[in-house]
Amino acid sequence: MAGTASGRGRRSRGRKPTRPTPEDVTMVEESKVRKAVAAAAIGNTMEWFDFGVFSYLTVVISQVFFPSNSPTAQLLSTFATFAVAFLVRPLGGFFFGPLGDRIGRRKVLAITMVTMAIGTFAIGLIPSYASIGIGAPVLLLIARLVQGFSTGGEYGGATTFVSEYAPDRRRGFMASWLEFGTLTGYSLGAAVVTVLTISLSQADMVSWGWRIPFLLGGPLGLIGLYLRFRLEETPAFEQEDSRAEDDRRAGRRNSYREIFVTCWRPLLVCVGLVLVFNVTNYTLTAYMPTYLTVVLGFSHPQSLVLIMAVMILVIGLVVALGRHSDRVGRLPVIGFGSVALIVLAVPAFLLMSVGTWWAVLLGVLVLGLVLVCFSSTLPSTIPALFRTSVRYGGVSIGYNLSVALFGGTAPLISEALIGATGSRIAPAFVLVVAGAVGIVAVLFARESARRALPGSSPSATTDAEARKTARDQRRDQDGPDA
Repeated sequence: MAGTASGRGRRSRGRKPTRPTPEDVTMVEESKVRKAVAAAAIGNTMEWFDFGVFSYLTVVISQVFFPSNSPTAQLLSTFATFAVAFLVRPLGGFFFGPLGDRIGRRKVLAITMVTMAIGTFAIGLIPSYASIGIGAPVLLLIARLVQGFSTGGEYGGATTFVSEYAPDRRRGFMASWLEFGTLTGYSLGAAVVTVLTISLSQADMVSWGWRIPFLLGGPLGLIGLYLRFRLEETPAFEQEDSRAEDDRRAGRRNSYREIFVTCWRPLLVCVGLVLVFNVTNYTLTAYMPTYLTVVLGFSHPQSLVLIMAVMILVIGLVVALGRHSDRVGRLPVIGFGSVALIVLAVPAFLLMSVGTWWAVLLGVLVLGLVLVCFSSTLPSTIPALFRTSVRYGGVSIGYNLSVALFGGTAPLISEALIGATGSRIAPAFVLVVAGAVGIVAVLFARESARRALPGSSPSATTDAEARKTARDQRRDQDGPDA
């Protein structure tokens, strides 16, 4: 079996033991777990490198690709282009997710990596509106659709891949490296744009400087593809594959029916958890640079530096809190973040509206610290909602439906609310609603820390870990006094 260190851990397809022992635990080599985490995280790094670049270049992109009749119209058009890519993500999730449950996680993740890189690289080659007129925003839209479609299969596959490789007692820690990659990619993209903005004149930035970060997406994609081709399939998928093949031949497998009919409850929980995560995420990462520049009047370089400083401050907390969730559980951390969002969103925006750099830094930092509660736990929480046979599809569909409807549209809604009300704190109320949804989702979710994934064998990397894992399984079966 791929991913196992020895014959031990090959779980019988016969009668399930009533009291699990260390011999029932799948043993996975530590080196393979690390490779799986690194290869999956590089996809998140590349995806969010692009989003960091796009977010930090929103003002410039609006000038390059849209007519200059109205600055507000330019910004809204750019945010609409940003949001449209999210609207196509569910199509990518519907296509790539069930495909990953049929042919394997590794193959599909290689495909999504290639298409993501092509979309990002292509943006850097598109002529401006001044050169080809309406063709420029049309080509930009097509490139964003390619990105959105491929990303629809990327995150669900990455979280599934890492969760199925990670040992049960350290799944929160291992999966949190995906979001470490996310923030690293965003910060790297932001840093590249910041350096270019400081180094180049405004005219050079609009003329050609903005292209450089997008062109860097090609080499990043090649690196990620190389790493992913060196991986083996997950042990959980290989355990499931022979049984699933029998079902497919007998005509008993219909992934979409399983997801929407059998698994509709975890699907709704997934949508709710992802909503609170991504509304917070995209408000901070995609909208905040423009908010500081356009609404609060900071210069573009100042805005970029402030957001990047916060990202760097919180990036290390993601992995630390992911490790902590292995001890205290995922749901307490997510619940705390949801309550904090309700309580602190309005004060954070009031603080930022003071307009001084220190007030803005503190306000953005508050939102960043709340975001860590979600980014550290969601990668290990949502794959545990679904059994192995539909895990990639369930996560991809639920995640991308939520992102498309609520996450990617958050910057557009926030900008529209400010335009309609004239209030600088209007985006805070979007976050308050998201926090309320997060609390409801937590109430209906099942704790997954230190438990085997549904439909999968318990997993560990060492004999000591296997003994502890078996003990945890017995405790789940027999109660805390077992």
